[in-house]
Amino acid sequence: MKHYLLLLFFYMFSAWINAQQTIPLYPGATPNSIIKPDIEKRTELGNGNYFLEFISRPTLSIYLPEDKKEKTPAIIICPGGSYWGLAMKHEGIDPAEAFLKMGIASIILKYRMPGDSIMPDKTIGPLQDLQEAIKTVRLHGLEWNIDTLKIGVLGFSAGGHLAASAGTHFNDPVIKNEEHINLRPNFMILIYPVISFTDSLTHPGTRENLLGKNPSEEKVRFFSNELQVNRNTPPAFLVQAGNDKVVNVDNSICFYQALQRNGVDAELLIYPKGGHGFGLNNITTSDKWIDHCKEWLISSGWLKN
Repeated sequence: MKHYLLLLFFYMFSAWINAQQTIPLYPGATPNSIIKPDIEKRTELGNGNYFLEFISRPTLSIYLPEDKKEKTPAIIICPGGSYWGLAMKHEGIDPAEAFLKMGIASIILKYRMPGDSIMPDKTIGPLQDLQEAIKTVRLHGLEWNIDTLKIGVLGFSAGGHLAASAGTHFNDPVIKNEEHINLRPNFMILIYPVISFTDSLTHPGTRENLLGKNPSEEKVRFFSNELQVNRNTPPAFLVQAGNDKVVNVDNSICFYQALQRNGVDAELLIYPKGGHGFGLNNITTSDKWIDHCKEWLISSGWLKN
């Protein structure tokens, strides 16, 4: 018992020093949920990195700039992990701290992993959580000193698919929205994202984990975000390595092209090397994509210089 209490204190203290506040995503019952015991699993990966699996209780970890008189932009961060788990440190905490230094409120979404045992419809579970997160941040805009017209989404890998889904399906709400809050993110930052679920482009594990082994053509098309772009899709900043062997770089390219065809502002940064999963730091180059991203945010009017 003593060992358990010490371990619990350690995790609570770690969460406190990393985020100013962590809250449940849903104030009441979680929608589209089958009540089961919490079996969330944390695996340490070394160098402070860790991976969460079997997530059924979504949360928001909130990082707010201090002593800001003016309202700040906000970014909701979706770590990746093939809709199987979440790489919480290098695709969650690290970028949250980096954007916080720019004066941007950063909110890490620990979203549910799709599963038939915990959801009546697993295909919409993660998107429900992100739409609810966007709604929550807008509802708390005054309290958190956030400019509700400057709320973006940032996603890595499968988290990039989720972020892009929020940017292409904001008119298809999968949550209750009695307050009629705008669910459209104002901008998207997509890092080595899974964009398409088509056979030629998709990452098979990501598609299967969300849609199952034999998804319908309708579902494949609905969640192939390059096919859902229109002129109202939010502007996007995309980053990927050309030698990514996990997610085909054509995912980023086809989404960029779809945005261009529809007159939506976008910037695409492709590194020759770097592979997949590099987080903030592509070790094959001294160049930092987040520096380019900051300039894009400034030039697009989302961030003041």
